[in-house]
Amino acid sequence: MNKFYLLFLLTLMACTQAPAQAPNTYHLIPAPVGLQPASGGFALTKDVMLVVPRNTEVLKTVAYFQAKIKPATGFDLKTAETTSGPKIQFVLNAKPDAAIKTDGYTLDVTPEQITLRANQPAGLFYGVQTLLQLMPAAVESKTLVSSVDWQVPCVKITDYPRFGWRGVMLDVSRHFFPKEYVKEYIDQLARYKFNVFHWHLTDDNGWRIEIKSYPKLTETGAWRVERTGYFGDRKPQQPGEKATYGGFYTQEDIKEIVKHAQDRHVTIVPEIDVPGHSMAAIAAYPWLSCTKDPNTKVNPGTKFSEWYGNGKFKMLLDNTLNPSDEKVYEFLDKVFGEVATLFPGQYIHAGGDECYHGYWEKDPGCQALMKKEKLKNTEELQSYFVKRVAKIIEKKGKKMIGWDEIMDGGLAPNAAVMSWRSIEKGVEAAKQKHPAVMTPTKHCYIDYMQGDVATEIRIYSTLRLKTSYEWDPVPAGVDSTYILGGQGNLWTEQVPTPRHAEYMTWPRGWALAEVYWSPRNKKNWDDFAKRTEQHFSRANLAEVKYATTVFDPIIKIQKNGSGKIVADLSTEIAGLDIHYTTDNTFPDRFSPKYTGPVELPDGTDMLRMVTYRNGKPLGKLITLKADELEKRAKK
Repeated sequence: MNKFYLLFLLTLMACTQAPAQAPNTYHLIPAPVGLQPASGGFALTKDVMLVVPRNTEVLKTVAYFQAKIKPATGFDLKTAETTSGPKIQFVLNAKPDAAIKTDGYTLDVTPEQITLRANQPAGLFYGVQTLLQLMPAAVESKTLVSSVDWQVPCVKITDYPRFGWRGVMLDVSRHFFPKEYVKEYIDQLARYKFNVFHWHLTDDNGWRIEIKSYPKLTETGAWRVERTGYFGDRKPQQPGEKATYGGFYTQEDIKEIVKHAQDRHVTIVPEIDVPGHSMAAIAAYPWLSCTKDPNTKVNPGTKFSEWYGNGKFKMLLDNTLNPSDEKVYEFLDKVFGEVATLFPGQYIHAGGDECYHGYWEKDPGCQALMKKEKLKNTEELQSYFVKRVAKIIEKKGKKMIGWDEIMDGGLAPNAAVMSWRSIEKGVEAAKQKHPAVMTPTKHCYIDYMQGDVATEIRIYSTLRLKTSYEWDPVPAGVDSTYILGGQGNLWTEQVPTPRHAEYMTWPRGWALAEVYWSPRNKKNWDDFAKRTEQHFSRANLAEVKYATTVFDPIIKIQKNGSGKIVADLSTEIAGLDIHYTTDNTFPDRFSPKYTGPVELPDGTDMLRMVTYRNGKPLGKLITLKADELEKRAKK
């Protein structure tokens, strides 16, 4: 046997006996329930057929898949009911597969074919998201990519969601986002198997939904004066100044967005926030409030409240509906009636949060109602209001959900609770046998800063990626039957543009997607961090903005026993080196490498730092000046 032939034979044996790919090479978010790696791959070419049953919902999903892959691959894949060649099969199980529950799927990729099975059309849609993630990242490109081998790695996946409510809330009151972008945002959520889009449509800063019974809600309530700067520090509307900033969605717009979401198996939960957070409505119809001030304006981001901590606050302007006025309930009956006809989902969100009771305490009508109904305090008065709103919503064929303040003073009989102030409120609701959605601020408020305040738009708290990833919606000892799931909340006081909305959503949205979909025992931070970096590449090609804050150091500044300022630095993910300078120069990989707490030399004007990995910079350059160092050291 000559040497060449022997070498060829050994190479062939190595190829045929190659070990299966390790699970982490698949880079899936959220992580599936079960994954069996295999060798080889399925070649996606223009000749592959899509085998589809005669089912309208399945055809929609197949059309979605065709549209997603065509720009990058150039393939216009055809459909058929059967074929003998290479194919991707979409199968609705004639007999439900109990192993994948209602919305699960199985995905089997072999060199000859891909088979996607599900019990329901939603499962096929979620399977398509996994299939797209298995393809090369270039599939995300919006233009033709000619130099890619379109291989799908062989694998067997069994998958289903942990929770039925996997949501993200977008606040469009503080800043209006156009219809086409709302649809695009829903697309981004659907790619990671989110199935609820909570749409915060009304607040003090804008009323965004057309209500034909009350046209001034959008004629007046949808517009405010244009302002820039930090939300809460802005100048109020001046005499003679026109309100030109804002917008709203017509009912036809909403029908279009609802249809778009339905085709992606996303349910929209609309929110009409009452009785507080109603300044935009009161600006349109002043009689809705106790004070009935005709000079009420849609707030452009001025300071109109004082906060004292522990949830205590005072409103400087009346933004609350009058619970003692029957005309208010007539108003809400018509509003919720129109909302109910537009949104096919079972829930309508009625807000209920941060309602100031000070104007109620001074109002004769409210005091008379409390006496009549034997209400002990204004918390019970708010409960009276919420219970009436719940009955209105139920008469429209819907169920009410509200922020956890609706529990204060007594919970409406059939209401669901969105627990935001803490996990404990959701636990309390579940113990009372009420459905709960877990969305606590400490883990789910994706409007919070993602990293150090030196690099982020200032807001009152920080939520890092790892903190979002490592929490669990079901605390020990709680009956999970009543925990519907959870969601991330994107309030937009400091989020003025769609691109910044994306920056705030991703990658924390990916973390929450895994929290709500994947089994608890599948969670692994180090592995998730690696997969996140792979999805950064996909987001780049999809032209979706995201934050790279996970690469930035965590900075703690304090003083030691000698009164010297000490910098204690760490990283959120493993394998990063921090390089720093204290001599006003800019650090690079040749600058001192952080190995432990650094005592800063006297007279340090600036501490600068940046992270590297394998000699390449990753994080942002962070600079802390002397006054900032001193300020942090005193905390």
